Amino acid sequence: MNLSQVKAHLSGLDQLIFTLPAGQEVPHHFHVTEVGMVTRHFIDCGGTVRKEEMINFQLWQDSDVDHRLRPDKLVKIIELSEKTLGLADLPVEVEYQGETIGRYGIQTAENGFVLEPLFTDCLAKDVCLPRPQTQAVSEGCTPGGGCC
Repeated sequence: MNLSQVKAHLSGLDQLIFTLPAGQEVPHHFHVTEVGMVTRHFIDCGGTVRKEEMINFQLWQDSDVDHRLRPDKLVKIIELSEKTLGLADLPVEVEYQGETIGRYGIQTAENGFVLEPLFTDCLAKDVCLPRPQTQAVSEGCTPGGGCC
């Protein structure tokens, strides 16, 4: 979900609830302590240089259990971030502290947003993953040939 979609969804909400993948809600007294753009510039296992950019929200909770972030206040925080940081309409990810910092995708829900698990993947499967053993043997796999 991109930043513009998050803002559009916020405009129709009376309250702001983030739900974790297992169904528990992030405690309602959370803060959004950061809104920023994250850039990952990397090389994959096949040698291709890649660059990813995303918007990051960091959710945090403290002992001030009476705190409630309203949807309109989050829109103002986002708009200030867009203006100050020059944010583009990029995909949004959310960081939330569980046992360690978790990163999540985000989808709309009737009463807020659902945090979705993110998964790793090989981006160069055609280059770096071995061929099935039957194929490698039939083609005469040799040391250094890239199939073993």
